Order: sequence, then C-alpha cells, then structure tokens
Amino acid sequence: MDFFTPVVDDPYTYGEIAASNSLSDIYAMGAEPFMVLNIVCFPCNLPKEILEEILKGAESKVKEAGAVTAGGHSIEDDEPKFGLSVNGIVHPDKIWRNFGAKPGDALILTKPLGVGIINTANKAEIASDSAFAKSVRTMKMLNKYAYERAKKYNIHAATDITGFGFLGHAFEMAFASNVSFEIHQENVKYIEEAKEYAKIGLVPIGSYNNRKYMKGKYILNNVENYMVDILFDPQTSGGLLFSLDEDEAEKLMFELNTLPMESSIVGYVEKFDKYYIKVS
Repeated sequence: MDFFTPVVDDPYTYGEIAASNSLSDIYAMGAEPFMVLNIVCFPCNLPKEILEEILKGAESKVKEAGAVTAGGHSIEDDEPKFGLSVNGIVHPDKIWRNFGAKPGDALILTKPLGVGIINTANKAEIASDSAFAKSVRTMKMLNKYAYERAKKYNIHAATDITGFGFLGHAFEMAFASNVSFEIHQENVKYIEEAKEYAKIGLVPIGSYNNRKYMKGKYILNNVENYMVDILFDPQTSGGLLFSLDEDEAEKLMFELNTLPMESSIVGYVEKFDKYYIKVS
C-alpha cells in the first residue's frame, strides 16, 4: 500500500504516477498484481471532476498492469492524497527479497535517477518543459516490463528505488545481505537536467535526510556534490535494482535495452569491507 500528495498539476497524470508507484512494490518482489483498491483523501471544496480524472489515470495503469480495481475507500481531507493497496501473486519459491546479494554479482538499475530534483525545480518554476516531461515519463513507466524480462533469470536480491533514494535502498539490500556494493558513478544513469538543477541547490529536503541516515555506512571517492545529490535523491516510482550473476546480468541487459528506459549495470557486489556502499 502506498499513497502520496500530488507531484504534478494534471490530475490524470497524478493518478497514473501514484498507481505506477504503488504497483512497483509488487514487481519488486517478483510478483504479478491482480487486484487493487483505491485509497482516496480528497477535499470537499474541490470539483469532483478532478477526482474522476485521478481515478481514470490510475485505472489506465491498473489495466496496463493486467490487474482489476475491486473498490477502495475515501475520506475527506484538506489536501488530496491518492494511491493503491495492491495484491499480487507469486510462487513461494520464486519471491524476490531485498537480501541474498552475493559477492561477484552485478547490480542493475532499470530507470534513471533525478526525478526528485527535477520535481523540486518544477515547483520553483525553473524546470524546463523538456526536463519535466522526462521526469513524468519516468514516473509513469510501470516496472512491469523490467520485471517480465528479469523473471527469466536467477535474481538473488531485488528492491525498488523510492523515497530513500538509490543509495538508501542499495544500503538496505547490502546490509541485509552482509556485503558491500561497489557503485561505479559513471554507469549510473540520470535525467540530464538534474545535474544542472542540483548544482544550483534545487534539491529536495529528503535528499539531505537520506544522506544523514546513511552517515558512516558509505564512502565516496571523487564524487562531485551534484552527483551525491542525485545518488541520494528521493525517487517517485523509481526503477528496480537487481543483484544477479554477472554473466546473467549481461544477458538481462540485452533484453532491458529493448525497453524505452535507461537501464545499466551500476556496480558489483563484494565481500563486506568496512562500508556497505562504496562509490567511485
């Protein structure tokens, strides 16, 4: 279950993003969604047509995922909030968990980072139309398609990248697996304009909170400040992070590269050595 306040002005698009974000947790466990419930908080002084558009946007993504909407619950609230409670199905022996990464594994990230920074720039009315469009396209994209390709392989560990940022969720996986992740910064994809906006300080407060939480758990080698902000940037409906054998990772990357998203091998798993996350 997940829900949040609007990250865009258009209600239909907000519904799409909120639904994609909620469905992501199911894909991150190697499962297929089959039923959802709408979660609605809505002010009584806003036109009901706005809510109708939010629900339509969400339903478009639910149908794309191959699931059905079975109902939901709504309450009055001062600020709109929307999301889904999602049920999925997976064989017990095939559940992906956020632990089990093994030394020698490759790490694949299936979406570019930077949407939090770009959304912050958009709120400040600085983001270009092109940059914001890229952010919206990334947030709306279901992780269904990466999941469908990855399920053919032996995924040792998986998670989705959301509010704790890439390094925050990577740390959770590394810590639970008792290993170190060696991240190669040049391989980490991000929306191009995020670099420019990070350099002028348009960074969400969550990025600093994520960095504070991770204190003492990571080490950075020759990483510029803008890249640090991107690595800790809170994501909405971010991509999936997979840990799997290096030879299988190359095959999976070949399939992921057929999708309209920027996937990449962002690093490798090592035996634990002082820090859970190392970026160079």
